[in-house]
Amino acid sequence: MNILTFDIEDWYNCDFINQDFEWDKYEVRIYEGVERILKELERRQLKATFFCLGWTAEKHPNVIKRIHAKGHHIGCHSYQHELSFRFNRVMFKEDTEKAKRLLENVIGEPINAFRAPGFSITENNIWALEVLTELDFKYDCSLFPATHDYGGFASYGKAEPSILNLPNGAQIKEFPINVQSVLGKKIVFSGGGFFRFIPYFLIKLWAKKSTYLMTYFHPRDFDPDQPVIDSLPRMRKFKSYVGLSKAFSKFQKLLNDFDFVSVKDADKLIDWKKVRKIKL
Repeated sequence: MNILTFDIEDWYNCDFINQDFEWDKYEVRIYEGVERILKELERRQLKATFFCLGWTAEKHPNVIKRIHAKGHHIGCHSYQHELSFRFNRVMFKEDTEKAKRLLENVIGEPINAFRAPGFSITENNIWALEVLTELDFKYDCSLFPATHDYGGFASYGKAEPSILNLPNGAQIKEFPINVQSVLGKKIVFSGGGFFRFIPYFLIKLWAKKSTYLMTYFHPRDFDPDQPVIDSLPRMRKFKSYVGLSKAFSKFQKLLNDFDFVSVKDADKLIDWKKVRKIKL
């Protein structure tokens, strides 16, 4: 099962460290970036899940309307791209509810899927998953089933869809990111910096070996002309800008070589009676 998803945020959202929330001062590049993706998917008659920021729905609603008009599945990616574990439970609920409401007001439909910025739901803030169920989310795509920069969720085990049984007695369907072990370190090759950096023949090889592939791309991944944030730490800067000029052609190769569905369509293909049930 190969799932196609996009995180809809603008070029400056690569900076998690010195997060500056005064976004109106930045150059707007999201329209062109989203349109390029939509045209490619339309040409191939593909549908995907687009995890969108509430801030974008508020400030640039036509971006969200355009995605929705093309028949894609709209999900929530928080209000303004703050890492989930930087909130407490009350703040996280307020932020997520605000984003969900803004997105729903734009498209006129319930939002039922969520992805935390930076895959930042961990073993230490499981309450965030409980909040998602309180807000009527059906799917979560926030878990990184290994250790990583923002904590990860190593106890999840094998990267595959599951049903999470939460401490509050609720359940949610989980679609984690998939990982590949390289020299003892588990990385994500199906999106972001590693997708842009790793040679395509390896991406294709690893994808073929995967029974479950969860992609995550951003408009900025395909924008070699975006401004550079010089204040980023060296490694973060490298991961943010490496391979931008060739990324879209690699993305096209991936779409040539594999079939993809949205999270919503993947849900229909899974026999949920047979998946793992994980008690948290």
